[in-house]
Amino acid sequence: MKKVLVIIPAYNEAGNIQIVVENLIKEYCEYDYIIVNDGSADDTGKICRENGYNFLDLPINLGLAGAIGAGMKYAKLHDYDYVVQLDGDGQHDPKYIVDMLECMEQTQADIVIGSRFKSIKKERSLRMIGSEIIRGLIKLTTHQNVSDPTSGMRMYSRRIIKRYAEEMNFNPEPDTISYLIHCGAKVEEIQVEMKERLEGESYLNLKASIKYMVKICFSIVVIQVFRKRKVLS
Repeated sequence: MKKVLVIIPAYNEAGNIQIVVENLIKEYCEYDYIIVNDGSADDTGKICRENGYNFLDLPINLGLAGAIGAGMKYAKLHDYDYVVQLDGDGQHDPKYIVDMLECMEQTQADIVIGSRFKSIKKERSLRMIGSEIIRGLIKLTTHQNVSDPTSGMRMYSRRIIKRYAEEMNFNPEPDTISYLIHCGAKVEEIQVEMKERLEGESYLNLKASIKYMVKICFSIVVIQVFRKRKVLS
């Protein structure tokens, strides 16, 4: 049996974290999990402590990259074969982990993305236009089509866990996917369906979304293309 760790980054998810974790414990106990409380200002940490959840309590907010990095260090330290990233807001359904694992082992992939659009056409909206632009830039620079590059539901192999755990400047964003493809990573996708947030609002409002798009697109077409590449091992 392969060891699978579910990393749940959580920042101010007091309204969601208990539902997410209890579902994982009761329905998917074959997988280990670690919550990374990313310096939350609400009761996320308190809920984790009171319920005896397995969690890392970061003293300050490091952002998603810092939270995932901490989880990856934990995964490497405890010798996990695979890591799955599930958001703490309840949008990602753990029922797809078994399909991601099957895809990972059958294709010998390094990253398996839970895609909303592998077999379903994207709806027309500003957000989906942004996703399509990112997809196009990744295809242009890597010659690989990633149908849902902004999906946060991903499974990573040992080789990727090692890179995230040992090196800096790795974030769980589309530009890192682009860079890892340049480094020789094999990326596959499976079709998934995502839910709405259980509670609260996404930090990506219109202003933040535009800033995110500009940053990611510039990184894909400039920074990642010229970034020094280290072949995966």
